[in-house]
Amino acid sequence: MSKIGYLFLSRSLSTREEDLNWMNTFGCDCIIEEEAIQEKMRPQWRKMVTELTKGDVVVVSKLSNAFRGLRELGAFLGLRHEYNIRLISIHDRIDTSGELFPSTTQVDVLDAFGSLPAEAISARRSSARVLRLRKDQVIPPKTQLRLDKEKMIVSMYQAGHQVEDIWKVSGYKSRTSVFRVLNRNGVQLNRGRHQGPIKRTVKNK
Repeated sequence: MSKIGYLFLSRSLSTREEDLNWMNTFGCDCIIEEEAIQEKMRPQWRKMVTELTKGDVVVVSKLSNAFRGLRELGAFLGLRHEYNIRLISIHDRIDTSGELFPSTTQVDVLDAFGSLPAEAISARRSSARVLRLRKDQVIPPKTQLRLDKEKMIVSMYQAGHQVEDIWKVSGYKSRTSVFRVLNRNGVQLNRGRHQGPIKRTVKNK
């Protein structure tokens, strides 16, 4: 018999540390944390379910954190009945063995089932937003190449290389471009006739 904790790390999960402490105190043998970007497939959850054996205990934060709807919950309850799996939902205060949460009534359980669809939809929307934000943060290849080149130029200058040498390996057409990169990255020139902050040339009107 194993005690397994499961947490789906959606943005709506504000009790992660609290839940981890509860699961550890309860004596979970392992705690699975599923990343929000895995909302559609939930490979960790699927793997856990397929490896359950008779008499295992599954601890979740809330029903809506583990199940995406009543259909998934119903399928799991069927599995629970067949293999005598004990399901504990911390914040719904549900324990299918009846040992914990003695004050929980049948009405409380039905209310938890009734609120599951809306809460699960909220969690899915939150996870979808995380995925969109991560996609927005992806740097285009051309921009990444430019940033890598600028990083190389700054590193070479700070390592003591002459501007002439940096310019030759940079691929820029003129040394002025090297100075622009150094200026853009806040590098203060410190050798030769190029010392101090880079100043813009002001043309007289």
